Amino acid sequence: MTKYHFVGIKGTGMSALAQILQDLHHEVQGSDVEKRFFTQKALEDKKIKILPFTQDNITTDEVVIAGNAFPDQHEEVARAKELNVPVKRYYDFLGELAKQYTSVAVTGTHGKTSTTGLLSFVFEKFAPTSYLIGDGTGSGNEKGKYFIWESCEYKRHFLHSVPDYCIITNIEFDHSDYYKDLDDVVSAFQELALKVNKAIFACGDNEELQMIKSNVPIIYYGFNEENDFQARNVDFLPDDSGTTFDAYVRNDFYGHFKIRGYGKHNVLNALAVIAFCNYMNVPIQLVQERLAQFLGVKRRFSETKLPDFDQMMIDDYAHHPTEIRVTIQAAREKYPDRKIVAIFQPHTYSRTMTFMDEFADALKTADQVYLCDIFGSAREKSGKTSIHDLQDRIPGSHILHNSNIEDLKSYSHSVLLFMGAGDIQKYQSEYKKVLKP
Repeated sequence: MTKYHFVGIKGTGMSALAQILQDLHHEVQGSDVEKRFFTQKALEDKKIKILPFTQDNITTDEVVIAGNAFPDQHEEVARAKELNVPVKRYYDFLGELAKQYTSVAVTGTHGKTSTTGLLSFVFEKFAPTSYLIGDGTGSGNEKGKYFIWESCEYKRHFLHSVPDYCIITNIEFDHSDYYKDLDDVVSAFQELALKVNKAIFACGDNEELQMIKSNVPIIYYGFNEENDFQARNVDFLPDDSGTTFDAYVRNDFYGHFKIRGYGKHNVLNALAVIAFCNYMNVPIQLVQERLAQFLGVKRRFSETKLPDFDQMMIDDYAHHPTEIRVTIQAAREKYPDRKIVAIFQPHTYSRTMTFMDEFADALKTADQVYLCDIFGSAREKSGKTSIHDLQDRIPGSHILHNSNIEDLKSYSHSVLLFMGAGDIQKYQSEYKKVLKP
């Protein structure tokens, strides 16, 4: 048993990793800011100690795992180095952990959290599996032979691992504070593809993924006929019944599937899981059953009924224009008779500036738009743009503050779609407060 101390334990990946190590009977604790994050409930449920930051947390009998947002100058990291305590970066530790298993990395610009969650839910019923999902969910299985994890492309962190299998959902330009352009992003994914040991499962509908070269087989999935696995006859069912589709393997009918989610992006996520499970000889009946049972991951189209005003509140992590567009579309498919009110908090100033027009175009597909102040994040606390620059591009949009949050009451029989990767949940909490008598 090893004692681990996590610097920044409330991060989505860090929280999940801490849970895995706890499940594997290591001693785990961590530190973070006092502000409450949605990730910490799982830590509290597993009785993992959460401490405020102080260099006094560091002792010579532990291994320190440092979150990506905390530099070497952070007081705890600096203290660990001073005491010659081993310090592992999150992405380096993940790479070392993956070597102990048959490993499956799930990556892509969008959809990796949902796909990791879905694959883990299906595959753990087939074989003992440990998994790390980017919504703060982690599970360690002592008998685990497989490790499924969400692998992040930011700053090329995913290159610190050598996966046996890899699912790549798509490639688009994002993280403009690090990547120069789309070609730079593609080059990172290309480098990852060459590190994969056994097979890659890639969305063939994505033009950039069609160009990827590899030393192992690439199995393509998508809606286009050229894919190895193709989804056909997609049907979005009424009354919250989900989505059905047929899967074809090289133009031969394979099976009929049902998922609880809406939107073509969720069909693609399911198709990635179907392709991988077929390759691993998972029985199709098991895949069909588990796909139909999966309720989703945290902060991905998470719904709450607000009966007083006949509203549906949806909480979603969407923070890129493509994600916003498909999330609004999914809400329309599920609730075709309701107005869609988009409430969006941009995440980082650099992303907001880079995709200003794309954000505006995506948000305009909603019936009404409210904007929250830009969330700066630990790595980028200020910038040269403001939320008013985005508002100017969306006629009729409003800025949402706690002082005017009661205005949302006026949208009866509507969907209130809260989107963002920052702390937009504080606006949801405030709105619930004003609804109380």
